[in-house]
Amino acid sequence: MLDGILQGLSTAASPVNLLMVFVGCFAGTFIGMLPGLGPISAIALMIPITYGFDPATGMILMAGVYYGAIFGGSTSAILINAPGVAGTVATAFDGYPLAKQGHAGKALAIAAYSSFSGGTIAAIFLLFAAPALASVSLSFQSADYFALMVLGLTAVSAFAGKGKFLVAVLMTLFGLMLSTIGTDQTAGLQRFTFGSLDLIDGISFLLLAMATFALSEALMVVLKPEKVSQEAEDATKGKLGSMKVSREEVKDLAPVVGRSSVLGFFIGVLPGAGATIASFLAYGMERSFASAKEKLKFGKGSLRGLAAPETANNAACSGSFVPLLTLGIPGSGTTAVMLGALISYGVQPGPRLFVEQPAVFWSVIISMYIGNIILLVLNLPLIPYIARLLALPKKILTPLILFFSLIGVYLVSFNTFDIHIMVIVAILAIIFRLINFPLAPMLLGFILGGMMEDNLRRALAISDGELSFLWERPITASILAITVIVLLAPLIQNIIDVRRRRALKVNDGEG
Repeated sequence: MLDGILQGLSTAASPVNLLMVFVGCFAGTFIGMLPGLGPISAIALMIPITYGFDPATGMILMAGVYYGAIFGGSTSAILINAPGVAGTVATAFDGYPLAKQGHAGKALAIAAYSSFSGGTIAAIFLLFAAPALASVSLSFQSADYFALMVLGLTAVSAFAGKGKFLVAVLMTLFGLMLSTIGTDQTAGLQRFTFGSLDLIDGISFLLLAMATFALSEALMVVLKPEKVSQEAEDATKGKLGSMKVSREEVKDLAPVVGRSSVLGFFIGVLPGAGATIASFLAYGMERSFASAKEKLKFGKGSLRGLAAPETANNAACSGSFVPLLTLGIPGSGTTAVMLGALISYGVQPGPRLFVEQPAVFWSVIISMYIGNIILLVLNLPLIPYIARLLALPKKILTPLILFFSLIGVYLVSFNTFDIHIMVIVAILAIIFRLINFPLAPMLLGFILGGMMEDNLRRALAISDGELSFLWERPITASILAITVIVLLAPLIQNIIDVRRRRALKVNDGEG
């Protein structure tokens, strides 16, 4: 192992590969900022360019584009509420409110530090634990994944305000319903397509995210011009805020970053989970751990709510390389494209890769650590200039948001039907916002819906249609037990609070 690490270090530190890390990070950062042009499209475009390189150099370049895009996607999420990639949707929940309050500089700085910390901690985990974690990936079965998805749905409580838990559950169910539109992958039958060929592939996540956040936000500017212009004025008065993070804030965020890094990495290790689920789970976990006073800040500009998903999604990116390199199993759409690239280079990923091709295996892992440093050095000096986007007049910024939202979705499918669906979803989103229905649970249900259904079907097929799969395996039973605890925790806390208040009243009466 030590010989392999040294070989990987010498390969990653060569001038050509250092240049590839820089080019990948730089390109990925700007691609991530543009809605619609996610890491999958970028890496697919990079494959023909890398054919002349050796496998290690090609993989280093594509890995740089991958985590660079996740790093850069937070910028548009924070500044204009338009998540560049799916993994940064949760970043917008608190990042955008911070920007509207005049703290865009601090929000971008915390996102940069959190991304760096998450990616670096995960790269260290990857360095020492990749071969061992391959067996963990293999031990997860369909029943365990289904239980994990159910646990993920408990994060809905993080997006529910006081007394709005049932409303959040309803929105989650709406998201689950939307995820069933399209072709049933198991039976090959069309569902809820109403005879339309355009709905055969279902609704894309990018379309839903952009319509729910960016497009509806731009339309709200038109509906409520006075309120929004006042917010913009307040933001620009503070010169877009300071980038400085105080010592108290660092002390407060350090445990958040540590927890989210570990959670994000282990979610990334599981094939099919990915950065988006990791970011939602981290956000939900941090809100559960927060005090009653801190919980009220979530969704309104909480620093914890910004740091948690931003740390987790970058850690999950690094974690997703475990199943890719050690098992040859892609953990996401992006790593599936990278798997195809590896095979085209004549490299067969699998358990023997770090023995037969140590230079490829270890150089990619070591390049991640170098890449995270480059991303931090690249992005921090640019923050004051990027943040000035908020200072643009609304009559210029609003059409820009509309343009990037619509063109971003159109460039994915080149289908005008998607634009029509996007406008309908945006109008629905505005109605939900006006009646104070949270939109995040809908996205959560949509993300988890397809994976939940697939894994439930496989688990039922293995158990001959019996529900015994829920408690037969220790991993499944443990995850479901944690789910029950998470769901009951708020109820138990409410009962304790009521009893405490009653006890105080009795004591006051006696006094």
